[in-house]
Parts: sequence; structure tokens; C-alpha cells
Amino acid sequence: MDLELRSKTAVVTGASIGIGRAVAKALALEGVRVVAVARRKDLIEKLAREVQAEGGAAVIPLTQDIMQENAAKTLAAAATAELGHVDILINNAGAMFGSRQVAEGLERTFALNHVAYFVLAHVLRERLVASAPARVVNTASDAHRGARLDFDDLQSAAAYRGSVGEWLRHGGPGFKVYGRSKLCNILFTRELARRLTGTGVTANSLHPGFVATRFGDQSGGLISFGVRVAKRFALSPQQGAETLIYLASSREVAGVTGEYFHKCRPATPTREARDDASARRLWTATAALAHLED
Repeated sequence: MDLELRSKTAVVTGASIGIGRAVAKALALEGVRVVAVARRKDLIEKLAREVQAEGGAAVIPLTQDIMQENAAKTLAAAATAELGHVDILINNAGAMFGSRQVAEGLERTFALNHVAYFVLAHVLRERLVASAPARVVNTASDAHRGARLDFDDLQSAAAYRGSVGEWLRHGGPGFKVYGRSKLCNILFTRELARRLTGTGVTANSLHPGFVATRFGDQSGGLISFGVRVAKRFALSPQQGAETLIYLASSREVAGVTGEYFHKCRPATPTREARDDASARRLWTATAALAHLED
């Protein structure tokens, strides 16, 4: 971290465990006021106490299930009312589910991993622009490799009806749908960066690596079992947080926007993830689903 961060304010989603917690704590210990967003109030309050005991800046817990349609809007209003300005938005919350689940008309993987990112960035845009230079960092994944979007089925109803052979090729329907959501993250980031051109706000996405967190634990069945085995060889949350912290706080990327990073370096996503026409189309479709202006 080589920026002057003590006057900054960051919103970090998925801040109760894993990568999000590591990022929130690291920023707060550098003097950033952090709005820590998660569903578990007890865990983010524990984080706030830890940071206070270590002499860091304020960690403001906000308990919110951002999968709910109006939650991101409520969260953004609460954050800005509390703090007045937002300099850094880190969209990090994410999950993978082994079966198709729908809440308030949205498939849960798509809602949490993509729509919530979109809505938060949309609602906080004015605050970010007013605070410029400001940054948006979106946690994507190399799980996007091999994924393709079906604009007639963005919420993946068909993916969960595939044959056993198709499921095995993709590691199960949950992995396939998760990969699509991570492709959405990269495309959304590219289009957001384009729309923020000239405002002083940058937007970048990243692959954090495979990290030993609670990710995948709620998927159920073979997915949860496979993830638990793989975690034996995974990165620590602190290691996984490094690229997020770099994108939020390094002078090296002050003017970089619309890019995809891995290990604190630019990386090349798939051709599908670099398709600007798809990025614009996804933006329009997501705005309609979220009942927001395009």
C-alpha cells in the first residue's frame, strides 16, 4: 500500500470471512474507514473489535443479505449516510450453489455474484465520482474460462437441467453457473470502466487464486466434498487478498481501468470476457432485471 489512505473510506462486501475479511482488516489497519458488509453481524462486529484493539481505523459493520433485490440500494444509502463519501468499493461477496435456487425472481448465484455488484456500483456511482480519484475492485475468477453467456437464459435455468455427461464435463451445474457469473464480473467491469471514463474513477477485476475459505461449503453434495479436499492445497485468505489490496491501494494502478489482474499483474481473460458488445448487452439486461436505468 503506497497511497495515503487515512482519509479514505471503503465499502467491502463479504467482509466477515476469508478474503473479504482479510482485505477489510488490512485497509482498516492502514487508516481506511471500512464499511464491512456481511450477513453475519457477530463476525463483522468481532472484526471491528479486533481492528480497534490493534489501533486501526473504524470498521463500521453493516449486516445485509445483498442477494435481496433492494438490499444493495439500502446498503448504499446506509453507507453514504454514515460516511458521506466513498473512495473505494470492493465487490467481493460470492458463493456457489449445487442446485438452482431462486429468491425474489433471481437465481442466487447470478444475484449474489453479479447483480449485487452491478447495483452497488450503480447506486454508489455519484459518491465515487465525487470522491475521485476513486476505485472499484470486483472479485472475478479464472473459473470464467470456458464459460459463455446465453442471453436467453442469463439465470441458467437450463444449466441445471443438463445431462449427467454435461455436468461431469463442467464439474457439476453449480460450477458451470458459477463460471458464468465470474464471466459476468469481467464483462461488467469492462463496461463500467468505459462508462466511468473521464470521471477519475477506475474499475478493475481480478482472479484471487484458489483460497481456503468457506467458499463452496454451502453447495452441498459432491461440490462441497471436492472443495474441502482441494482446500488442503489452497492459498490462505491473506494471500488471496493481496491482489485486491494492490488494486485498492497501489500507485502503480492509479490510471489503470477495465483490466483483469492475477498476482498483482495484468492478465488476459478469455475472448468471451473481452467482448465489448456482450459487455454492453449484459449491462442493459442487468439494469432491466434490477429495475435501474441503463
